[in-house]
Formats: sequence, structure tokens, C-alpha cells
Amino acid sequence: MKIAIIGGGPGGYTAAIRAAQLNAEVTLIEKEQVGGTCLNKGCIPTKVLLHTSGEYQAAKKFESCGIKIKGIELDWAETQRRKTEIVNKQVKGVENLLINNRVVRINGEGSFLNKNQLKVKEIDGSETIVDFDYAIIASGSKPVIIPIPGVELPGVITSDEALNLTEIPSSMVIIGGGVIGSEFAEVFSAVGCKVTIIEMLPNIIANMDQDVVSTLVFKFENSGVDIHTDTKVVSISKSEEGLIVNTQSDGKEQSFSAGKVLLSIGRKPVTDNLALENAGVATNRGAVAVNKNMQTNVPNIYAIGDATAGVMLAHAASSEGIVAVESIMNLKPNIDFNTIPYCVYTKPELAGVGLTEEQARQKGYDVKVGLFPMSINGKAMIEGERQGLVKYVTDNATGEILGLHISGPTATELIVEGALALRLEATIDEITSTIHAHPTVAEALHEAAHAVHNNAIHMPI
Repeated sequence: MKIAIIGGGPGGYTAAIRAAQLNAEVTLIEKEQVGGTCLNKGCIPTKVLLHTSGEYQAAKKFESCGIKIKGIELDWAETQRRKTEIVNKQVKGVENLLINNRVVRINGEGSFLNKNQLKVKEIDGSETIVDFDYAIIASGSKPVIIPIPGVELPGVITSDEALNLTEIPSSMVIIGGGVIGSEFAEVFSAVGCKVTIIEMLPNIIANMDQDVVSTLVFKFENSGVDIHTDTKVVSISKSEEGLIVNTQSDGKEQSFSAGKVLLSIGRKPVTDNLALENAGVATNRGAVAVNKNMQTNVPNIYAIGDATAGVMLAHAASSEGIVAVESIMNLKPNIDFNTIPYCVYTKPELAGVGLTEEQARQKGYDVKVGLFPMSINGKAMIEGERQGLVKYVTDNATGEILGLHISGPTATELIVEGALALRLEATIDEITSTIHAHPTVAEALHEAAHAVHNNAIHMPI
């Protein structure tokens, strides 16, 4: 069985390794470094910057813990060096995994000749024809560039350039208040940059439960980040100091000055260079159309990850890669895509899995929620991170957990309890009857579960 995979990101390289484990003959085509956007230009480098900015802010508060330090400084150049070092180590690790699993890697750009052949333009200028029984499209995505006047001006950047800034700008306007925009707002505001977020929708991070998002909004507003929602950007212009972002909101015009303007309004599939028409693969607005097994309309061609414009998360792409390969190999994949966690690595961290309260009500559930604030959790107090809450969304008729939403310390680690609960169709009583260790932030999950029945032990009446 010959399987060709276009793209070496989290979806592509995971699919390659899984296919090799199942004794397929695997060829992986990647024009840049393996790891894709996540490892090279997304998840990993942004988290390095978030970790550093968070540690910098924490160091400023050491005195409240009885630790006195003088002259705290941030070495941005060293931060960037460390970011590059970590990325390179991770890339090397993935390369070694591919070698160990006997995956053939071609460094180039692939496109379809027909439904059983790919043409690869290699980096050295040569061309290679790859024959396959099955192909998996894992070509990823790129930032969306909005077609507004001034978007081409120097200083208007995407997340790719923001990761590699050699200096911290004095001010930044971020167009788009989603996950990426909010994480960059966290990074740059924490290291001394004046940040303004412009968002067209009524809320930032609109896809998550707004009770947990509100804790981040409160933190941003109290740390000097200006947030303007229901606001449309109409143009970007030059000024003596840098750039001007011109906006409209409720019929009123307002302008914001900035040293840098970060475009962060989403990503779109990279498929226009694949010659999909030669293989007869159907697309919808550039996204490859697939069924639940990640199979396209051409039976021997599959697509995963951002190329399908589904859930654009690395862990979703990796799981889709496994589903595609196991379907090709006539296995029965058993991954539940209702358990995909959504994570935002700000301070406080945000995480959610399953239905939000609003989504559950729209679906007609008799919803019952349980809330518990981090402010009265002992471990959160000790760690000096009391902002946040835990929220369960449950079906009142059955007690089944429909969603778990967390803001606060280690929320992105704790959310796995909710993912597992959804996978096992657990009820809230099964959480309350499970002993949670003390003292831990995880106790807040236990208390919030009790709060569904108004029985939280440490919640004032």
C-alpha cells in the first residue's frame, strides 16, 4: 500500500507515522520544515513568547511572596533566541520520528497530475513523480489578508512577522480579537507595548463560553489593553509616528495610532497550488470537502486539518490524520470529535470542551449550570492567580455533562477532565463522587460540579 501525504504539519506527519506503523509505504511531501504552522509559526513559538512574558510579569510580583529582586529586565533578543532553539529542537525531533518510522520525505511542493500521481517540484529545482494508491492532503492554512486600503503598508504584519519582531513596538493595534489576536495581545501588553484590539463581532473569542472569556476581558481592561468590539476597520494610513487604523462603530468614526498593526482575523486553506482539478477533488471556497472519515469525493484521496477549513487546531488535525489512515487501512477509527478542547494561553488561561451554555440552549436542552470562582480556590490563591472560574453545562433531565469551560491557572491542562467526561458520557454526579486532590486548582472542577446542585462546600450561600 503506497500512501502519499502532502504537508508535514501536525496532521501530515502524524498521518505518516500512523500509516508507517500499519506497514504502509509512506511518502511525505513538505516544502518547508516539518511541523507546519503549529510548530514553526504558531503553537510552539507563540507559547514560548507567552511563557516568557508571563514569567516576566510574575517576577514583578515576587515581592508579594517574600522574594526581593532588584533590576528585573527583559532581554527580548534572548527570548527570540530561545524560541528559535525550542522550535529547532522540536523540528529535529519530528524529523527523527519520520526517519525511525521509515517515512520517505521529499523536500518540495506537490501537485496532482491525476488521481494516482503527484508531481513534486523539489527545492533543488528537480521534479519527481510520486505514484500512490492513496493520498492525504494536509496542506494547512495561511493568514487571511483583509482587502482594505493601506493593508500593504510597511508595519502591517501577520502572526508570522509578529513572532520574529526584533524589537518590542511601543504600540500595536490588533485587528481581530480571536484566539491568535488575544494571545499576541497578552504577549506584547505584558512586555510594555500599548495594545488595542479591534473586533467586528460583539465579543472577543466569540466561539467560547462568554462567562470564561469575561474574566480575560476584565484582566485586559485592567492591564491597559483597550478593546473595541462591534467595530469595523475601514482603512490603514501612514502618520509621522507610524500607522493610523481608521474604524467605524455604530455610525461613528474613530482612529487609533500604532507602531505596528497586526492582522489577526483568521486563516484560510492553502489548496490553490495543488492542481486538485487534475484529480477531480471537490472544494468549497478553497476548502477540500470531506466526509466523516476525511475522504474526499475521489475515493482514494483524503484531506485533513486546515485544508478542510474545519476545526483549525493542531490536535484536531493530528486526530483527523489518524482517522484518515485507519480508514484507508480498513480499520474502524474510534476518535470522538465532540471532545476537541479549545485553549487560549493567556493569563488567565481559557479552555473549553463541548457545548457552551448558549449552544446547549439553542439545541433545546433543559440546561443547568454549575459555577465556581477561582478567587476562593486555595491553590489559585497560593499561586497568585485568582482570576477565573469553572463552569459546567449539563442536561437537567439526565445530569449528563454537555460542556466544561474553565478560565484560570492551568485551565489548558485541566480541560482534559472535561474531554474525558464527554467521551464517557459522564454525568455530573460521577464528577462529584470522584475524589479530587487537595490542595489543587483541580478542586475547583469538583466544587463547580457540586454547584450544579447548589451543594458546593466552599461557596458562600
